[in-house]
Amino acid sequence: MHHDKIAVIDFGGQYAHLIATKVRRSGVLAEILQPEDPIDNFHPFKGIIISGSPSLASQEEDSSYTKAIYDLDIPIIGFCFGHQEIAKHYGGSVVHGGREWGKAHLHVDNSHPLFKGLDQTEIVFMSHYDSVSSVGASFQEIGFSKPTADAPEHRFAAIGSDELKRYGFQFHPEVDDTVNGDRMIANFVLDICECKPTWNMDGYLEEQIRNIKTQVGNRSVFLLASGGVDSTVTAVLLGRALNKEQLHLLHIDNGLMRKDESASVVKMYEDLGLGEQLEFYDAGEEFLERLAGLTDPEEKRRAIGDTFISVFQKQAERLGLDQHLLGQGTIYPDTVETGGTKRADTIKTHHNRVPIIDEMIAQGKVVEPLSDLYKTEVRELGEKLGVPHDLIWRHPFPGPGLGVRLLCNDGVDDTTGFEEMTDALESFSAKFKLSFLPLPIRSVGVKADLRAYEHPVLITGDRPWEAVLDAAAVITAEVPGINRCIWQIGNEPPTSAHAVRGLATQDRLETLREADHVVMEALHRMDLYRHVWQCPTVLVPVTLGDQAGELVVLRPVKSERAMTATPVELPMELLKNLKETILELEGVGSLAVDVTSKPPGTIEWE
Repeated sequence: MHHDKIAVIDFGGQYAHLIATKVRRSGVLAEILQPEDPIDNFHPFKGIIISGSPSLASQEEDSSYTKAIYDLDIPIIGFCFGHQEIAKHYGGSVVHGGREWGKAHLHVDNSHPLFKGLDQTEIVFMSHYDSVSSVGASFQEIGFSKPTADAPEHRFAAIGSDELKRYGFQFHPEVDDTVNGDRMIANFVLDICECKPTWNMDGYLEEQIRNIKTQVGNRSVFLLASGGVDSTVTAVLLGRALNKEQLHLLHIDNGLMRKDESASVVKMYEDLGLGEQLEFYDAGEEFLERLAGLTDPEEKRRAIGDTFISVFQKQAERLGLDQHLLGQGTIYPDTVETGGTKRADTIKTHHNRVPIIDEMIAQGKVVEPLSDLYKTEVRELGEKLGVPHDLIWRHPFPGPGLGVRLLCNDGVDDTTGFEEMTDALESFSAKFKLSFLPLPIRSVGVKADLRAYEHPVLITGDRPWEAVLDAAAVITAEVPGINRCIWQIGNEPPTSAHAVRGLATQDRLETLREADHVVMEALHRMDLYRHVWQCPTVLVPVTLGDQAGELVVLRPVKSERAMTATPVELPMELLKNLKETILELEGVGSLAVDVTSKPPGTIEWE
């Protein structure tokens, strides 16, 4: 069947592939193209969307692309970097300044077709360093933004030329935090580009089954089955596409699992009718040996990923399956955050995207049927495959498990930039009626599509949830060197914070495992499990003031695709109960809640 198509030009932004996903959800097929592709590649499309980028348009970075696209007689819209490139091409200007992170209020001309059916003020999501400062003669401003109601205006947040059919959004309509972004994209695709909505998930399922059959042929697939949503849907999909003898599953207990997790995973696969194809191996000691002494997050992730493959290869050889293809439940955020697209910056290396996996992919030895999907699409596909609802809606759990929630440190305070940071934070203390203390460790974040390995800030004070979120948003946007804020539960402001030595040991893992179990049980007990998309529990090697023991941080978030996330408010009664229970665990001295959106703070701390 013929489908109308939209081209998405991927300049390496964190959300480029998400644009294609949102176009497909409007019922129109979208394909990813590269900026340097020849102009002939663009001829089959009815419209073009130019993605964001880690590059700076104000500095002419990444400016050597196929600009003949602007000569095509089809509509073009750009988001963030793409918006800036369109403004420049048609006589406007871009400056390095006016940066915005997170939520903003977009004031629009809602008589324009792009904003059909929307209000005059819309909540949108910003993540940029550069801004458009003027537009060419054919263009008009059709929207400006304000971070908060009483903040200064950011001009040219939306621009357009109906004569040229060229448009730009400084914000990201593709992320779920832009409340009506789907409608904006659909207005462009369906109304301005006049595409017919003929694509759906049923067609995608049929296409993937054909692709699996073609790639595998008469060979077999050996799937690493963690028991998470992604690997479970992958297992069922492979089972649908292949004969029973062609599919083998391996569940590896890496010693970094949740409490009793492996036993429940084995039972789950048995209930799905895949028990006969499942092999189980306890490799906890091997993983801890590889992690011994490591403190750098990237080194830890690579060690975990390499060990997974080493154990897999040994088990495949033992079982006589060493010539089989490797199956993985990789989804798109794993690829893009690892810098797996041509221009994307490496935010953090995922265990299924270490170099040895990349080599196997190049050799055609890896089967990844979900690699174009986000979590929400994986769940939709799982529902169509008949995977039980409770399994589909389990909280995501990272492949490296508790390994990325067990922060490690050699015990030396990292106070780089603290003097300037502290002065800036003091200026905000009176404004927000809160205390702020930078912590002498770092965590992974993302700012303007770039990795940000920066400091968290501890917030202390009895203020409403929204006031704390506002403070976190302003601090991460305006104070350099900070990518994350955490709110301490119920204590007086500490006067100091110090890093303590903490490595990947069995004792620390057991402490974290018990803390995580307490949190998960409480969410179920309070009927909050489905209210929260994911709630990592993190053990941070930091002591606060005179409190003995490490810091435990809860990270409850809402998200759809893990590319963006917003913190979830938990009842204060629950937090106080959790604090009382968790502080009884050996080695724990304090409890806090992460109140940072993504960006600038990634969901996981490492």
